[in-house]
Amino acid sequence: MPVSGEKYFFIGSLAKGIKIMELLAEQKQLTVSGVARLLDTNRAASHRFLATLRELGYVEKDEDDRYRLTFKVFELGMKVANRFEIRQIARPLMQELALAFRETVNLGHFDGKGILHVDKIDSLEILRMDSPIGSRAPAYCTALGKAVLAFLPRDEFERFLSRTTLKPHGPNTITTKKLFRLAVEDIRHRGYAVDDEELSAGLRCVAAPVFDHTGRAAYAISASGPSLRMTPKRIEDIHPLVQKICRQLSQQLGNTFPENPQLIRKAGRP
Repeated sequence: MPVSGEKYFFIGSLAKGIKIMELLAEQKQLTVSGVARLLDTNRAASHRFLATLRELGYVEKDEDDRYRLTFKVFELGMKVANRFEIRQIARPLMQELALAFRETVNLGHFDGKGILHVDKIDSLEILRMDSPIGSRAPAYCTALGKAVLAFLPRDEFERFLSRTTLKPHGPNTITTKKLFRLAVEDIRHRGYAVDDEELSAGLRCVAAPVFDHTGRAAYAISASGPSLRMTPKRIEDIHPLVQKICRQLSQQLGNTFPENPQLIRKAGRP
């Protein structure tokens, strides 16, 4: 019988095995005791889970009896990533932006909770900002996330805001919902978003939304770099090209809309 509150189909042992893989992805390597402590379980159970994952080829053990994920996990992730057709379509446009300004260019996907970095092109500069492909970031304090949030249907945006705690990450993170609504309204009118050291000190980004064939803003592209280079004046120089390539990518995904994103008034969109 399932534990009270759990769905009848829920397999607790499978969930624990996946949780161990998530822990190893975050911690890089752990001993059996370390896994047991973080999972709040006994050492024998943790050993069985790790031994099973090792037998399946998803983890390996080093000479110090620490477990870590293998490239089999990476291969699995890449098979999923390669299904994102948008990565192939967006690449030439992202390269255009990267060559024009020599900053890191990111392609992000909003999954309803946060931003997943789907693809990127590294800056040509020595000093650069790095968000690894596959990493996640809060939507409310990133240019990628805010660019999408601004063009969500009003009710969906309010649901997101109601279940989100605006925790500070950088020195300029917006932490009150009243101010955040005002910021999003400004983005909606401008057509692009800026992260002004909201995610991290010393980092600025500028992003615009990408609309799919249904008219939904599910993706965004950004240019990011150190605040020493990404001055407000430089952001003013960069954002027109960011918006242009996002419009082009949206059109290639099957969406058409007016030249100015703020003029979009499709059904259900604020």
